[in-house]
Amino acid sequence: MKFLLHFPLLKGNNIRSKQTLSSKVTILVFSTLVVFMLTTISSSLFSYHSLLKINEYNKEVSIEFDDSLKNETEIMPSTTSVKKCDIFSGEWVPNPEAPYYTNTTCWEIHEHQNCMKFGRPDSEFMKWRWKPNECELPIFNPFQFLEIMRGKSMAFVGDSIGRNHMQSMICLLSRAEWPVDVSYTDEFSFKRWQYSNYNFTMATFWSPYLVRAEQVDSKGGLINVYLDEFDEKWTAQIKEFDYVIINGGQWFLRPMVFYENQKIVGCQYCSWENVTHLTWHNGYKKAFRTSYKAIMSVGKPKGVTILRTYAPSHFENGVWDKGGNCVRTKPFKSNETRLEGYNLELHTIQLEEFKRAEKEATKKGLKFMLLDTTQAMLQRPDGHPNKYGHWPQKNVTISNDCVHWCLPGPIDTWADFLLQTLKVEGVRSTPEKKDFI
Repeated sequence: MKFLLHFPLLKGNNIRSKQTLSSKVTILVFSTLVVFMLTTISSSLFSYHSLLKINEYNKEVSIEFDDSLKNETEIMPSTTSVKKCDIFSGEWVPNPEAPYYTNTTCWEIHEHQNCMKFGRPDSEFMKWRWKPNECELPIFNPFQFLEIMRGKSMAFVGDSIGRNHMQSMICLLSRAEWPVDVSYTDEFSFKRWQYSNYNFTMATFWSPYLVRAEQVDSKGGLINVYLDEFDEKWTAQIKEFDYVIINGGQWFLRPMVFYENQKIVGCQYCSWENVTHLTWHNGYKKAFRTSYKAIMSVGKPKGVTILRTYAPSHFENGVWDKGGNCVRTKPFKSNETRLEGYNLELHTIQLEEFKRAEKEATKKGLKFMLLDTTQAMLQRPDGHPNKYGHWPQKNVTISNDCVHWCLPGPIDTWADFLLQTLKVEGVRSTPEKKDFI
């Protein structure tokens, strides 16, 4: 058997122009991108984390909690007073009060997301907030979130964008409290943090395919994906968690061999004799279906599952190693870009599987919630590190990263979405008054 790949050069990628390449060529190009960006970043994170000395950092930086927000939450909003509207359709508007933390006040910003430390010359990308068309979206209040989460636990399951999300949450919550590392292992891909004053735990589980998967060769070019098998790295522990936020997308655009019932049923981007060629669409759909099945069968009774939808990347002018970059400094307006191509296909499949699983979960007394962040993030081509990120080694830059998100940056708005969704859905009734610690 011989594995063959052909990756054509993408000459241009203006997001507002008509699509000139076939969907197959586009996916091939982005497959190459993902192989490099996500694999190399993941393999380096643990070595970096071992170099990060939180105690030493705190000695160098004066860290104070923001007590001013407590007054805003002494009267907790009742769920009936929260206006329901489509918070995921809107525009980015200026927010001069942002950001709400910096790279000198939060130790959970890793080098490859630390855009300000490594010389990004503009700062306006941090000074926007999301304005829904029909209502206002309140800025994230860490005290209010922690109060709602008191005595609860939340797991982030998926790829490095999900981990990016949790790091953003830690930085935003630092205005109220710093967490304690209560991880069961030193492996960075499986971290746990506890907020002692609220008995609230957050954890991250690395599972880019959501189902069981294994690397075939040492170079990471081919992955076996078992579409009908649980990934026990997270499913074996998920019963502990009240909330599970799942995500996935970029990794499904790379070369894969699909298995069902322990047998090969097809492959993507390969030329194997007597093996059916299958696109990522089939694998993506089944992987989400299996992950939802896992949550409903082994998850916590009355638990809450949250789908955080796909976050598009923004490479323009080529792929990552052929001049591709993301140098824009302002958000797109909603009429300047649209969801199309594989971005639209990924998003559509996610919503279809979510709705399918939601019906079944309701019968079992489980709650499913949606964070449809795709459109908002599609409008933020200015929010990526691009070349302003480094590996831990001195003077070692990374290739243009238009996949992950700067911290602080647009990804912080996901906390706004999350808190508002929790309040609207009435996940937990809150007292009208609360004395904060």
